[in-house]
Amino acid sequence: QVQLVESGGGLVQPGDSLRLSCAASGRTFSTYAMGWFRQAPGNEREFVAGVDWIGSNTYCADSVKGRFTISRDNAKNTVYLQMNSLKPEDTAVYYCAADRSTRYIYYSRGQIGNHFDSWGQGTQVTVSS
Repeated sequence: QVQLVESGGGLVQPGDSLRLSCAASGRTFSTYAMGWFRQAPGNEREFVAGVDWIGSNTYCADSVKGRFTISRDNAKNTVYLQMNSLKPEDTAVYYCAADRSTRYIYYSRGQIGNHFDSWGQGTQVTVSS
């Protein structure tokens, strides 16, 4: 398995921005797809955003589209989630995940089709006034 370590979470006010980072171990980071998920208390984990192996194609859930952006820097083995215009309903633990079986993100009609096999420990994001 690849080791994933998230950072950048914290407590912010509505309307603020945060950038989450996820550092991956190993030498094959540039060969597989990456994603961000989140889980709020009492809710199931949900897909937030995904990026293909080279960063050419990105996908975001409708709930964050236009506010969140996923990107990656393969030279740094890192994937990012830029979160703007944060809302209280964005409060959750955010996880990055790797699908090492493919270079691509499979996302259609609001459903993510990838099988993510490696997960980070999560970072808490709290949006509150």
